[in-house]
Amino acid sequence: MDLGIEGKTAIVTGSARGLGRAIARRLALEGAHVVISDIDEAKANETASELKAMGLSAHPVVTDVTRAADVQHLVDETIGIFGGVHILVNNAGIPRDRYLVEMTEDDWDVVMNVNLKGAFLMARAVMPRMIEQRWGRVIQISSRAHFGNPTQANYAAAKAGLIGMSKALAQEEGRYGVTVNCVAPGFMQTEMVEALPTYEAIRDKAVRLQPLKRVGQPDDVAHAVSFLASECASFISGEVLHVTGGRFG
Repeated sequence: MDLGIEGKTAIVTGSARGLGRAIARRLALEGAHVVISDIDEAKANETASELKAMGLSAHPVVTDVTRAADVQHLVDETIGIFGGVHILVNNAGIPRDRYLVEMTEDDWDVVMNVNLKGAFLMARAVMPRMIEQRWGRVIQISSRAHFGNPTQANYAAAKAGLIGMSKALAQEEGRYGVTVNCVAPGFMQTEMVEALPTYEAIRDKAVRLQPLKRVGQPDDVAHAVSFLASECASFISGEVLHVTGGRFG
């Protein structure tokens, strides 16, 4: 199926590894020019080099999405190299899991800044270009955690905030041909999750609670993102696509 994104330019934040890397790879395979944006310079360069070795179009830019100057530099460099920006995937995010009575202000602020403020700064930076060209796709990577998880008051609030932000932006920007949607993954097998000391217990619980009895893979999310970025989804905006194996609560 032709998704209609060949030759378009996509920025994927937090794309040096994990879900972001899978999303960047999928968009590149569909013919998009992909900017690998990450705070980890070595891993960003490595991921971009891997895609280039496959004959795909990729360029790394080191970015701290919580800093407006970094974000503007990322957008300016993207436009300077590829001539535009058509797709933004706000994937950068981190958890700081603690019960509320143990959660520090720093735990709260860091999660809000990376997960929510970073998405705001990125969307604000790319939107003038998308409005000018009368075409754009913004896809925010939320989480099933927006329903609420113990020890994740900060993370759940940030991911729920992405959904509210997306619904507002969908109403603001639709007149310009810009769609804004969320993908909300459930449990996914990534390097970060596999490194947790409780990985096996978390995995087994997730599979037990899911109607679909397998572990989610990064490509499951990447396929959902590529659909929402495509012409096939041109009349979909303000929606949340759950990629959770059928688990919602």
